[in-house]
Amino acid sequence: MPEHKMLEKYAELALKRGVNLQKNQMLIVNASIEGAEFARIVVKQAYEMGAKTVHINWSDDELDRLWYENAAQEVLENVPEWRVKMFDHFAEEGAAILSIRSTNPDLLKGIDSSRISASNKAAGEAMKNFRKYTMNDKITWSIIAIPNGEWATKIFPEASEDEAVEQLWNQIFKITRVDKDHPVEAWNEHNATLAKARGVLNDRHYKKLIYKAPGTNLEIELPEGHIWKGGSSHSEQGIEFNANMPTEEVFTLPHKHGVNGTVVSTKPLSYGGNLINNFSLTFKDGKVVDYSAEEGYETLETLLNMDEGSRRLGEIAIVPHHSPISQSGLIFFNTLYDENASCHLALGKAYPSSVKGGADMDDQALDQNGVNNSITHVDFMMGSGELDIDGVKEDGTTEAIFRNGNWAIDVN
Repeated sequence: MPEHKMLEKYAELALKRGVNLQKNQMLIVNASIEGAEFARIVVKQAYEMGAKTVHINWSDDELDRLWYENAAQEVLENVPEWRVKMFDHFAEEGAAILSIRSTNPDLLKGIDSSRISASNKAAGEAMKNFRKYTMNDKITWSIIAIPNGEWATKIFPEASEDEAVEQLWNQIFKITRVDKDHPVEAWNEHNATLAKARGVLNDRHYKKLIYKAPGTNLEIELPEGHIWKGGSSHSEQGIEFNANMPTEEVFTLPHKHGVNGTVVSTKPLSYGGNLINNFSLTFKDGKVVDYSAEEGYETLETLLNMDEGSRRLGEIAIVPHHSPISQSGLIFFNTLYDENASCHLALGKAYPSSVKGGADMDDQALDQNGVNNSITHVDFMMGSGELDIDGVKEDGTTEAIFRNGNWAIDVN
C-alpha cells in the first residue's frame, strides 16, 4: 500500500471534488473488500466532514464468481426487492453515492454468457428508478478506482504482483492529480478547461459529426437541442460534483436513429468480467446491423442483445489523443481509465440531461426527441492518433474538429 498521506489525499479528493459531500448528508460507498483499508479512510474523513451517516455496500470478486458459477437460474434472473428499495431510499434521501471500483478484468472469463446476461438484465430492469437519479444528476455521485493484484498484473505483466500494484497506485495518483500539492484546486482548474471546450462545441450547434480513421467511417446526427457536457456537473440541489475521476472528455448524445456506417474499437472493452477486443460495429439508421470481434464475440453479442436500445448509441465523447492517460502509453483494461484516453461511444441509454429539457421529459418525450433508452450503458473506445472528426453546421458547411486525434478548433 502507498503511504497513508497519499491515501488520505485521494479520499479527500473523492469526497470534496468527486461527490462534494455536504454537512448532514448521507454517504453511500460501494467498495470491494480488497479496498477495506482505503474505504475506512474515506468513511473517517466523511464523518469528519459532517456526514449524517455512511453506509458501505461491500463486494468480493471471488464470491461474485462463485455466485455466477453456482446460483440457480431463477436467482440470477431476479434482484431482491429489499435491494431495490434500499437504493431507492438512498436516492430519495439525497444521499451522495461514491463507488470505489477494484475489479479483475477477467473475473468472469469462462462463465456461460447467458448467465451473465440474465443477471445484467435483471439488474438493469430492477434499478431503472435509481438510475434516473444518477443519469439525470438529481443526486451527486462519483466513481473512482483502486488497484488489486489481478488488475495490476494485467497492466504490468512483467512485474511481481506487489510491484504491479505499486506501479498502478502511482499511475492512479498521477492521472487523478493526487500527486499535486493541492489536488482539489488542480481539479477546479481542470474542470474550467473542460468547461471552455464544451462551451465552444455548444456554440457551434453542429447537426452532424463525421468520424474517419482506419476501419472507421461513421456519420452521427445530433438531435436538436443537444448539450455538450464534460468535467463537473451540478445536482438538482445545485451541488457541483465530478461523476468520473479521472475525466478528460466532453460528451453529448446522438440521435438514436441517426447513426450510419462502421466503427472499429481501438482498445479492449472489459464488460461483465470478460474482455471484448478488436471489434467492429456497423450501424444503419441508428441500429447495429452487423458486428465482429476477434476476442469476446459471445460477450459482445450478449451486450447487443440486452434490449432494443442496446444496439443503439447513447453517448458520443471527445477526448484528445494527447490526454494524460493516453500519453501514459498504457492500456488499463478498465473503462473508467481507458475511456479517458480515447474518443469513445456508448451503447445503450443516453443521459437525458444531454438534451435541452431532457431531465424533465418522460420516456415518450425523450424518444420523440431522439434520446435512446436502454437498461444498459457501456462505453467503448474508438479514438486514436489517426482519428479525424468533422462537424457539419446548420447551414451545411463543414469544419474540422479533430485532426490526427487532437483538437483542430480552438477550445481554449
